[in-house]
Amino acid sequence: MTIMDGKTLANEIQKDIAKEVLNLSKEGIIPSLAVILVGSDPASQTYVNMKSKACKNVGITSILHEMPDNISQKDLIAMIENLNNNINIDGILIQLPLPSHINTNAILEAVLPNKDVDGFHTKNSGKLHSGICGFVPATPLGIMSLLAHYDICVKGKDVVIIGASNIVGKPLGALMLNAGATISICHIHTKDIASYTKRADIICVAVGKPNLITKDMVKQGVVIMDIGINRLPNGKIVGDVDFENVAPICSFITPVPGGVGPMTIASLLQNTIKSAKSRLQNLV
Repeated sequence: MTIMDGKTLANEIQKDIAKEVLNLSKEGIIPSLAVILVGSDPASQTYVNMKSKACKNVGITSILHEMPDNISQKDLIAMIENLNNNINIDGILIQLPLPSHINTNAILEAVLPNKDVDGFHTKNSGKLHSGICGFVPATPLGIMSLLAHYDICVKGKDVVIIGASNIVGKPLGALMLNAGATISICHIHTKDIASYTKRADIICVAVGKPNLITKDMVKQGVVIMDIGINRLPNGKIVGDVDFENVAPICSFITPVPGGVGPMTIASLLQNTIKSAKSRLQNLV
């Protein structure tokens, strides 16, 4: 059994990104990411701080726009449009979730597709499902990078994805399908998840429920990508998999923390650099 070290790989990716930032700066391009945080949700603030720190580590300029939770949708869209029109901004990130009075889809659609480094705009989503190169959501992109690093080929494999969100499950399914995997996506209405997971070669789980995947639900040698993040009453951070009992059965498994999480941040930085390179090409 191999525990997949996302933290070390993410650090290596960040070193490569730092070199690319240096090369871009020599061409007069300073990669820049604008982050919009609405409200004061502690978890959102933590994620934003992690992203800002990662940007600083590689030399990407990170500009945080903190908005009150009572901001109107109209004013929020106006801010996004200003960032869209700023030629020095390469990426725009909307920290989710947004307050209930704001239409999340409308906000995500307001971001220009070529600055949508989160890959949530429908144009980028459409490109992904059509197998066309665009911006891919960071978590699915990080998962595919981690699998590739460990030489795990998904072509011809039975892949079960648990969780059908637009952020992880659906785009990950598209990536797997594009790579030649046979996919099943389980969700809240799936009657018997175990009937799918027991035959899976690769399981990707992103639900937010501790111990959702137990050892009786998987076969020997399975690969598990645990995307869930849960804080237990004692403060411990765990994923969606009963790691202690399931890990010995696996050929590969990601830990929580230290698995998929760091790869998500690294992939976001990669998308930002991709956008900055496009800006350079437009200047040539």
